[in-house]
Amino acid sequence: MKSLSTIYRGRLLNPEEGTVSDNEVTVNGVVLSPEPSQKLYNHSPTGFSWGYGGSGPSQLALALLLDFFGKDSEMLRFYQDFKFAVVANWPQHGNWEISGLGIMEAMRKILA
Repeated sequence: MKSLSTIYRGRLLNPEEGTVSDNEVTVNGVVLSPEPSQKLYNHSPTGFSWGYGGSGPSQLALALLLDFFGKDSEMLRFYQDFKFAVVANWPQHGNWEISGLGIMEAMRKILA
C-alpha cells in the first residue's frame, strides 16, 4: 500500500476537446499508465476518464486502487463501487485530486 499522503491528480490536457486521449492522471507528479489495470480487466482501451459511470471511469477506478493498494489487495474487488462513489462524481470536463487518505476514507465508507 502506498502512503496516505500520495496525491493522485487528473486533468484535461485539452479542455476544449475533452476526449479521453486528452486526459492525464498522475501519481505524485508521475503519469499513471492504464496498462497495468488493463491487463487485469480492459474496460477502456483508450484510457481513463471520469465524471460518469462508464468504461473509462471503470478503468480509472481499477487503476487507482491497483496503484494504491497493490495487485494482491482484496480492495480491487470493490473498484466498481469506488467508481460510482468517487470517480463518477468528479467533474467530467474538469480536473480532480484525491490523496491516499481520501481513497482510504472512500473505501471505509464503501465497506461499511
